[in-house]
Amino acid sequence: MNKKTKLILFRFTILLFSGAILLNNVSCNKISKFTEETEVLVVGGGTSGVIAAIQSARLGCKTILIESGSQLGGTMTTGGVVFPGLFHAWGEQIIKGIGWELVSEAVKMNGDIMPDFSKSTGKRHWEHQIQINGALYVLLAEEKAISAGVKIRYYETPLELKRKGDHWIVTIVGKGTHYKIKTKQIIDCTGDASIAALAGYDRLRENETQPGSLIFELEGFDYDLLDKNVVKGLFEKALNNGEILHTDGYNGIQSILNTHAGLSVQHVKNANSSTSALHTQANIDGRTSLLRILRFVRTLPGCENARIKKMQPETAIRETYRIDGEYKITVDDYVGGKVFDDALSYTFYPIDLHVEEGVDPKHLEDGLVPTVPLRALIPKSSSNFMVAGRCVSSDRLANSALRVQASCMGMGQSAGVVAALASKYNTTPLKVPLAEIKKILKEQGGIVPE
Repeated sequence: MNKKTKLILFRFTILLFSGAILLNNVSCNKISKFTEETEVLVVGGGTSGVIAAIQSARLGCKTILIESGSQLGGTMTTGGVVFPGLFHAWGEQIIKGIGWELVSEAVKMNGDIMPDFSKSTGKRHWEHQIQINGALYVLLAEEKAISAGVKIRYYETPLELKRKGDHWIVTIVGKGTHYKIKTKQIIDCTGDASIAALAGYDRLRENETQPGSLIFELEGFDYDLLDKNVVKGLFEKALNNGEILHTDGYNGIQSILNTHAGLSVQHVKNANSSTSALHTQANIDGRTSLLRILRFVRTLPGCENARIKKMQPETAIRETYRIDGEYKITVDDYVGGKVFDDALSYTFYPIDLHVEEGVDPKHLEDGLVPTVPLRALIPKSSSNFMVAGRCVSSDRLANSALRVQASCMGMGQSAGVVAALASKYNTTPLKVPLAEIKKILKEQGGIVPE
């Protein structure tokens, strides 16, 4: 067989192989274009979403959880904020239920120790944050969701929402998938209220938003043996000549080098997760900052062998969009500890607005515990739709406190109960009797404001 014949046969074989791949892809695409039916669709498997989905399923509702990433937990796991809080206020527990169940089990299984919640922290609120193993939390959250009957679908996101009678038809796209879900109720736990926007509901956002943070930890040096005055002086010199940026270490060089804290953190300006392009840029900016930090740290005496011990896969986002809800929680409501008639959960944290220069928490007056009303979880003029988590209807200052994990877990459980009951009665969340919502929440281990 001459060279020309061999070449022709080779090209023909390639054509046949390419055709087989094309036919296989076409076949796969046809198979993936199916329609599923569920009672409750939760979008976003983060801090609030996993709790909402578990709660809905535990009440007997067919529940699907859509998560665009690869694991559950959101800020606590992918974002690396492995110290959820605050579940207690002024010596008493104010948030319990499924979130507390998960966190408690993670602490116990990892052999960790809970803080002393009976001890007043004053302005040291972080002393009541609970250190957990993020990887273990992922495993436990997934196990509990599956055990409850939640159908988890990773690597997928809604593309389009349409109302059809008393149902939503949601078009889903993902890795090798393109299909529709018919659902009675939707809970948007994306953090960006992105599903609310797809549904045509209004969102709130300031021109300036809080910076994000890429959480990491360095090793290869002994912090206790470093000359703190020398490294501080070199850090300030590097700041002045632009070798390092203030946002790279907004709490000073000690916040980068003190490995006793278990993590280091910087500020990523304009970090935004509301679109893939913006989220990509937030991740790139966070990693660029970390590389700049590492190169600088390795010039410090005693840190020549510094290396990265761990780095989270994503920049954690503090603020993007919030819904324009049936009620907007104001900072006056929050700092005044207002107890709403339709309050379903408590929330407790100082006003915690991060800016480029850092953060200066504003603590609540002794004895005050704010609440979250049902109306703040429901977009204006919506039907069969709720949110939970940091996209709760609120002004910017109130949201800076509402966005923390325990509060979001409380919202998630509330939304799960309301959506399940709305599905049961074939109605919209605002029309579900408050008395029954509160009764079920208590039966499910939640703490309901009185």
